[in-house]
Amino acid sequence: MAARDSQFPKLDVREATKVYHTRSGDLLAIDRCSLAVEEGEIVSIVGPSGSGKTTLLWSMSGLHHLTSGEIALDGQRVDGPHPDISMVFQDANLLPWRTIVANIRFPFEIKGAKPDTAWIDQLMHRVGLEGFGQRMPRELSGGMQQRVALVRALSFKPSVLLMDEPFGALDAFTREEMNHLIEEIYLDTRTTIVLVTHSIDEAIFLSDRIVVMSARPGRIANIHRVPFERPRSLEIMGTKEVFDLTHTIKSEIVGDQISKARNRKNAANLSKAS
Repeated sequence: MAARDSQFPKLDVREATKVYHTRSGDLLAIDRCSLAVEEGEIVSIVGPSGSGKTTLLWSMSGLHHLTSGEIALDGQRVDGPHPDISMVFQDANLLPWRTIVANIRFPFEIKGAKPDTAWIDQLMHRVGLEGFGQRMPRELSGGMQQRVALVRALSFKPSVLLMDEPFGALDAFTREEMNHLIEEIYLDTRTTIVLVTHSIDEAIFLSDRIVVMSARPGRIANIHRVPFERPRSLEIMGTKEVFDLTHTIKSEIVGDQISKARNRKNAANLSKAS
């Protein structure tokens, strides 16, 4: 891993704009988004469906190329997949014909790299999968499969972990368990994390800052700092501070959706009138 230059943010998004060219015309997904993520931060991105949250996250990973603007890691432009940036997707994406440990080692095989088996064993123990290495994916619950995906993402010892709604398909109890697990791993590793989620509660529990995206075209409408020390307990979720912050973020999201829907309707009426 290259030496870190502390004069730069860990991850720096500068005027990021992405236009998708479709058969029905151009679609502006994100528009001039700028965000500096500091080393060791957990930042969540929330917003209405279609607001470009995933587009922004995938652009940070180097998997999507921007139309304009740029993204930098430690001051160096990200032009494609980067060895210091790892990603956990909405689905665990495990190969059903390979064992759990073989799934974790598969990216190393593709790269022709030697896996750090001691580190992988440590991660397996940390997420409660010790002894499951020779099981097949079908033998694991959805929550356990996502734990495997998390181990696979961390097995490279990335400096940045990106997570795209990784627990959205899990039941509420398992989701809470995974949130606690993410925080515990973060406290152990201090890995910089950027998380896309539809759950404001999840964003508040995990994050140092919460980025609110506007309805399409996706722009950064606001950024909220979460005023709780770590480690966090579920008791904070019943506090007035959490209630007020949740209400504020929901109001920003819903209010923006209503405002843009009203503008679209007015534009359509004007078009008909002319």
